[in-house]
Amino acid sequence: MKETQTAPRISVLIVSYNHAGALRRCLQALELSTGRDTIEIVVVDNGSQDESPALDSEFPNITLLRLPRNFGFTKALNIAMRTAKAELFLFLDANVEVTPELAVSLADCLEKAPDAAAVCPLLVSPAQSAAPAQFYRLPGPASVSKAACTGRFAPAPTLDTGEVPVTVEFPSLHALMVRAYFLKGLRYIDERYAQSWADAEIAAQIRRAGKKIYLAPGVRAVWHDDSEFFQSLPNSAQALLAADWALGAAVFAGKYFGSFAGLKTRLAAIFHCLGQALTFREGSAFTRLGCLIGGQKIDGTQTSL
Repeated sequence: MKETQTAPRISVLIVSYNHAGALRRCLQALELSTGRDTIEIVVVDNGSQDESPALDSEFPNITLLRLPRNFGFTKALNIAMRTAKAELFLFLDANVEVTPELAVSLADCLEKAPDAAAVCPLLVSPAQSAAPAQFYRLPGPASVSKAACTGRFAPAPTLDTGEVPVTVEFPSLHALMVRAYFLKGLRYIDERYAQSWADAEIAAQIRRAGKKIYLAPGVRAVWHDDSEFFQSLPNSAQALLAADWALGAAVFAGKYFGSFAGLKTRLAAIFHCLGQALTFREGSAFTRLGCLIGGQKIDGTQTSL
């Protein structure tokens, strides 16, 4: 008689690019998870040139999907979701180190909250202080252009991080558990976003559906800062990432506030970048300007990434 294979309860989805050390640390922590046999781990390697594509030899119980080039975060994440089998998706950044009980605790919290579509842990630094940049204000018609120009979202007000779950408007995708049926109902994430703004898209869709996102502050994970990685990229890659961000903002604005708002956001980013180029405030501003005018996002055609 054939054994029937039980579907996993949780699918952990990780998109990684040239982060072999962080990815190894992340996977080592996940392998110690409570109920590991009910957890599926799917890693999408986005065209890394380091040892990331070979890490399944060290972790044979994961599913590692190797993409030949960097097609952008959104496409890679959609591939991961279409591969995953569980009814709960845990999006996880390779720089996050989980505790053994994190995945199960988030799943229990979400299943007890029928009004919620998602739940997240509180991210802390290795020294256990609150990690920066986990919660934001969802951009509105008056603030989306500013986000496009500054390259960052406005931070949310300080939250009560006691033991009682609280609602949050817009958490990062560094660590977020979402009901799979919700994203499948959207036909996954709009791939007009490339590297940036998939997190804002998910938060906006949850709000549009009248559902909530909970922070379970009693559940914590360690965030290891990776700012040095981005600073080490060549100027051409940094310019492309900045242009991708601004173009993602224009997509978001056009989708939620109308086509004119999308055009206005893109033009605001172009003129902001032009000002930086003409005053020589940023060495890669002309490269970024060319990407903005040409609408060049991260899509697998670039050689700088």
